Amino acid sequence: MADYDLIVVGGGPAGYVGAIRAGQLGKKAAVVEMDRAGGTCLNWGCIPTKSLLKNAEVYQTVKNHAGDFGLKVEGLSYDWDKVIGRSRKVSDRLAGGIEMLLKKNKVDYIRGEASIPSPGTVAVTGTDGKKAEHKAAKILIATGAASREMPGFPFNGTSVIGSRQAMVLPKQPKDIIIIGAGAIGVEFAYFFNAFGTKVTIVEMLQNVLPVEDTEVSVALEKSLAKQGIKILTGTKVDKAETTNKGVRLAVSGKATETLEAEIALVAIGVAPLLPQGLKLETDAKGYIKTSDTYATSVKGIYAAGDIIGPPWLAHVASYEAIQCVEGLFAGKKPKKVSVFPGCTYCQPQVASVGLTERAAKEKGIDFKVGKFPFMASGKALAVGESDGFVKLIVGAKHGEILGAHIIGADATEMIAEMGLAIQMEATHEEILATIHAHPTLSEAIHEAAHATQGHAIHI
Repeated sequence: MADYDLIVVGGGPAGYVGAIRAGQLGKKAAVVEMDRAGGTCLNWGCIPTKSLLKNAEVYQTVKNHAGDFGLKVEGLSYDWDKVIGRSRKVSDRLAGGIEMLLKKNKVDYIRGEASIPSPGTVAVTGTDGKKAEHKAAKILIATGAASREMPGFPFNGTSVIGSRQAMVLPKQPKDIIIIGAGAIGVEFAYFFNAFGTKVTIVEMLQNVLPVEDTEVSVALEKSLAKQGIKILTGTKVDKAETTNKGVRLAVSGKATETLEAEIALVAIGVAPLLPQGLKLETDAKGYIKTSDTYATSVKGIYAAGDIIGPPWLAHVASYEAIQCVEGLFAGKKPKKVSVFPGCTYCQPQVASVGLTERAAKEKGIDFKVGKFPFMASGKALAVGESDGFVKLIVGAKHGEILGAHIIGADATEMIAEMGLAIQMEATHEEILATIHAHPTLSEAIHEAAHATQGHAIHI
């Protein structure tokens, strides 16, 4: 008999969530993780970066807007070690919480590096060097992905770094070049700039956050530039090298110039972390191919989360793992991800769900657009956060919500309502029939729904 009904390889948002769900279903489950429970997201990604960004937001608010609130602040300064230290404390606390949740749900937590030598077998080299083999009826691979290196410009941990190293720099850099203007690049640009580091962003595509609605991307770029960040979009790196003082990059596109800085942060995407052992079928970029039930090319082995490809988002990974496990042990038909929110936590924040205006046009959909600016929101003005807007895209004939895009304060908290609206196939009329509390920022969604029909009340 197998030792376990399910062994999950990887303890990140897909891994630990999938294992806990299996435990809740009465199955004997284990998680094998070589680092700490919570994976990259909790220890070196989502959570610690949000701590850093909150530090930056508070500092910027006090530094630049204290007078707006009638406050007088003298001698404002910061302690870099404590800025970094706070984020590590938050991660450590949550990692311990995940370990408690695994124990509560009777999931074994095995520390070590896993390999899969054969179907139904997981070999583990423990942190103490000891080796053991565990048998499982089912195996779920949730090993995730790691920062992708730039060809010819490898990470060295000091002057050429990825996001993990950027979170624990022992000394604040005087200047930094960030290659890539996706969510990771933009968030770190905001963070470092907020504390006075000279920041330059280099992005090959035409806009920052290129996957977002173009109108939102343009608005964010203007805001970041106003904050003092140098942004080079439509620009590629022709040559990158390390120097005695840091790094030197030759770039071309909208501008041709040579950039120099102490550090280059490479934020050009991620690469899959495949487990050792059995060779599974992968796509052209190395991500594990799965069926509609999350099954891999080897019977009894499944995969979920970042290891099966985009979107590389923690909440998507958790969703996939639960779908897979419930398909295996609860008789439910798994659903692949179709609607999911995307969030970027710089200031102003950016959040979206569903189709962009660009995508709706490409699909030939007949649609209407409604926008409402936060500068017309009473709550936004009251809290001093009037930048940005809500933009809704609805079907022209039936008024169904096709997409929602928010740039502004608390955008990442507001987007859930619109995800639910799309999931339930709600229309603009149902948004309008839902009374939104006054005064709140979410009233902007209500007004944007009005605006799709040309009758917004407050603009």
